[in-house]
Amino acid sequence: MLYTIVRLLALGLARFLFRLNSRGAENVPRTGPVLVVTNHSSVLDPLVVGVVTPRPLSFMAKAELFRIPLFARIIRTLNARPVRRGVSDPPALRAALRVLQGGGALLVFPEATRGPEGVLREARAGAGMLALLSGTPVVAAYIMGTGRAWPKGRMLPRPGRVRVHFGKPMQFEREAGSDRKGQYAAVSREMMAAIAALKEAAEEDRSNMKKEEPV
Repeated sequence: MLYTIVRLLALGLARFLFRLNSRGAENVPRTGPVLVVTNHSSVLDPLVVGVVTPRPLSFMAKAELFRIPLFARIIRTLNARPVRRGVSDPPALRAALRVLQGGGALLVFPEATRGPEGVLREARAGAGMLALLSGTPVVAAYIMGTGRAWPKGRMLPRPGRVRVHFGKPMQFEREAGSDRKGQYAAVSREMMAAIAALKEAAEEDRSNMKKEEPV
């Protein structure tokens, strides 16, 4: 119940401040497990993807955020799960797999940390591992504008325009006898390639919109 209330409030605020809209949200399955993977350039990213996804979404957040008592309680209520960055974190992996095995939707950032707006970086193998271990459908998404609205290092957000583009579901299968770590890394690279294709489409849409704007 709290998730639904906060989602509606956040959606209204995001539309007001960032003129948030989305394309392809219908590609996210309404039921059953799904792994949503997207680029990451702002702390706004989980919020904007969560409010335009047509079902409750869980996400992995850096463990440091869970050391802030009140904030930790809020984000736990909003389905956040802690993950330690830069090290192996088996408990986080198990928590993520439980979400998917329970039929939930999970948001993961293959790049693992924030980067500059519009710049896609190399993916970590963790996202590919989740996809292959769970056998879950994967929906790639591209977020445009959050890195300008609230870039890393800025204290508060500024008004802007934010869009989220979702792709078609993808399915990945483990290959028996192959190097597991190599498979995980390869699947993560395929995810980033799908995100890059959505980035290209989103930039083309933005260019066309600018051409259509009255002078």
